[in-house]
Amino acid sequence: MNSYTKETLQVRPIFDFELLLSLLSEKRLGGKVLEELADAWERWLPKLHAIKLETGKGRYLALWLDQDVEKEVDEEWAKSAEYGFRLSALAQTMCQCAVYQLMPEVEDAGCAPAPQPTAALREALAAEGLDYQDVTHSMLPKFSVLTPFPFHGACDICYLRKECPKANGQSSEFRSFEIGGDPQQQA
Repeated sequence: MNSYTKETLQVRPIFDFELLLSLLSEKRLGGKVLEELADAWERWLPKLHAIKLETGKGRYLALWLDQDVEKEVDEEWAKSAEYGFRLSALAQTMCQCAVYQLMPEVEDAGCAPAPQPTAALREALAAEGLDYQDVTHSMLPKFSVLTPFPFHGACDICYLRKECPKANGQSSEFRSFEIGGDPQQQA
């Protein structure tokens, strides 16, 4: 096994209501819905993790929400697709806001590029309980981000560039994003 170092990063993202509305494709939310989402945000904050990994070949930010958040979202989705969708967007918003807090350049660039999954990176992630999934090109948690750290490029360094509609000039077809996980479960 290759060696790696890890540094736990403190992150407490500020709730970006405008980003949430954008992910939901909504113009407004009612007070009760917003209260429920704000409660979920506060409940999930302790379940948000961020680490800086350094392998011999690179430095990365790994950020994720515990899998019990994914379970909660999936359970709510089974009861109400509308509410489940809102919780999923909230989890995505939390991850994006956390990335923006740690790497403000990502917000300006509009994307956190995916790194090439080297053997050293895969081993470091596995040692942290975050197995890399080849099929989805992501870490195991549905709500997660893995990107080079510090920021040093967007689409130009992204491992997924060939597959990304945004990077290939199809931005009119590219409405939103999914962070990690199995796209079949999120349809």
